[in-house]
Amino acid sequence: MNTQEKRSSKAEIEDLIKARYSLIWITSPEEARVEDSLRKLCVEREMRLEVWSITEGFKTIANGQGTRDVKDPMKALDHVMRGEGRALYVLRDFHPFLKEPAVVRRLRDAAHELRKTKKSLLVLSPVTKIPPELEKSISAIVDWELPNRSEIEGAARKVLPNLPAATQQVIESDPTFMERVVEGALGLTLVEAENVFAKSAVRTHTFDLDTILEEKKQIIRKSGLLEYYEHREEFSDVGGMEILKDWLVKRRNAFSSRARDFGLPLPKGMLLIGVPGTGKSLTAKAVGALWQMPLLRLDVGKIFGGLVGSSEENIRTVIKTAEAIAPAVLWIDELEKGFSGTASSGQTDGGTTSRVFASFITWLQEKTTPVFVIATANNVTQLPPELLRKGRFDEIFFCDLPDREDRRQIIDIHLRKKNRDPGQFDLDKLVDASVDYSGAELEQIVVAALYDAFDTGVDLTTDGLLKTLHEVVPLAITMREQIDAMREWARTRARMASARGRTPQKKEGWMARYGAPTANLGDKGTETSDDGERKLEL
Repeated sequence: MNTQEKRSSKAEIEDLIKARYSLIWITSPEEARVEDSLRKLCVEREMRLEVWSITEGFKTIANGQGTRDVKDPMKALDHVMRGEGRALYVLRDFHPFLKEPAVVRRLRDAAHELRKTKKSLLVLSPVTKIPPELEKSISAIVDWELPNRSEIEGAARKVLPNLPAATQQVIESDPTFMERVVEGALGLTLVEAENVFAKSAVRTHTFDLDTILEEKKQIIRKSGLLEYYEHREEFSDVGGMEILKDWLVKRRNAFSSRARDFGLPLPKGMLLIGVPGTGKSLTAKAVGALWQMPLLRLDVGKIFGGLVGSSEENIRTVIKTAEAIAPAVLWIDELEKGFSGTASSGQTDGGTTSRVFASFITWLQEKTTPVFVIATANNVTQLPPELLRKGRFDEIFFCDLPDREDRRQIIDIHLRKKNRDPGQFDLDKLVDASVDYSGAELEQIVVAALYDAFDTGVDLTTDGLLKTLHEVVPLAITMREQIDAMREWARTRARMASARGRTPQKKEGWMARYGAPTANLGDKGTETSDDGERKLEL
C-alpha cells in the first residue's frame, strides 16, 4: 500500500492548510460528509468554519454561530476577504459562477491576498470544472475519497437492529457475512449505502447482495461510458482451457481481507490473445459470475469523441467509476482496435490517443483498488509494446483453436444448451470432422443445423451436423497465415490457456477434401500434423 493511499482526504486538507494553501478545490458529491470532516478538523485546530451557498448565504458551523445573508457570489468573496482570524471558508457549487469574468478575476485576487492571512478558501463541487485562468491560482485539487470499510459497516450496523432477531443472529454468527456486505457496498456514497441497506431490509429482511449490486448499476448507467454486463454466462459454459480456468478459480477469493492478511497482493488483470472465436470474450463474461462481482464492459471507442480534451476526461471518468464500483471486473474487448494508433498519435490526432493510453497503462500499473482488468485482443501485432511489459497484467494467455478433447466439451455444451442429449449423437465423428474449427464456429454449426432440421421437419442428428460442418469454411483456413504468425509469437511470449497438445486426427471435413495446409514458419520448435493441426512444443 502506497503512502498516498494511506492518507485520508481530511489529513490531506490539514497538511494543505498548515502549508498555507489559500485556494483549494474539493471534488465530491457528498457535501454533508465532507463538511462534517472539515468541521471536526476546524474544532481540532480551533479555526472558524463558514459555509456558503447561493440559497442560504454564509452559515458558521464550527467555533462560532450565526448566518450572513450574502448570496451574491462577488459579495461572498468580499466577505471572505474581510473575515478576521483563523478560518476556513467553503463555497458550495461555486463552479457555475466561474463563467463570469468578474468572478474569476475576484477569485484570483482572493487567492493571492489570502496567502498573507491564516484563512483558506475551499470550493466544494461534485465536478472539477476549472477555467484556464484559474488553473495556476488553485493551489490543490482534492478528490475526496468515498466511504471506507468502517464507515460502510457503521451504516449497515445502524440498520441491523431493524432486522428480525433470527436474521441478526445469523449475521453475527458468520464473521464473513458482514464483510461480504461491506465489500458489496464499497463504491457507494454514505447516503447511497444507507439507502440501499434500508431498501434491502424492507425488501428481503436481510442484507441482500443482489439489491446492493442493483444500486451500483445505477452508477454505471449515469457514467454513460461503461456498460453493466448482466451475468448470463456461467463458468461451465466455457469449454476447454483448463490452465486458464484453474488460474481464475485460484484467484476467486483473492480480493478478501483474509487474502490480504495472508500476504497476497490484489490481482491486477490478464490479457487474452489468440485466434478469433476461441472463447476470450466468453471467458471474460463468465468471470463475473464465477467471482460474483459486477462485470463492466468498456468500449474504447466511446472514450474518443466529443470536444477537445474530453477523451482525457473520459478515461479519468472510466477509471474513477470502475474504482467506485470495486471490487469489480473491467472487461475491455478487442483492445488493439482502441489503442492501435498510439505510435502515430502525434501526427493524426494531436496526441490524444497517446495521452489516453498513457493514463490507462499508468493506472493499470499502479492501481491499488480491487478492479480486475480482462483485456482481449485478436491481433497482437497491433498492440503497443508498452502494454505487454511485465507488471501491466498478471498473466498473458494465448487461446488457440480447441484440440480434440476441447471440441468434444464445446459440442457437448452447445447441444445441452439447445435441450439435446449429447449421448444421442456420435461425438467421435463430430470431433474428427471439426479439426481446426473454433468454439464460436462450432456453436454456429449447431445453430445452423437446427435451422435445417426445423425446416425439414426432423430432429437434429449427427448426419445433419456433419453436413453443416462440411459446408462451413473454418477461419483457420481463410486466416491460416495470420494464425500461424500468432502461434509463433505466443510460443515464447504467452502462457497457453489449454494444457493438452494438439493431437493428430483422421482426415475429415476440409482437410480430407482439400488437403492439409502447409506453412513455412522457419522454426523447428513447431511442427504440423498430417491433418493440419499445429502441435506446439511448450
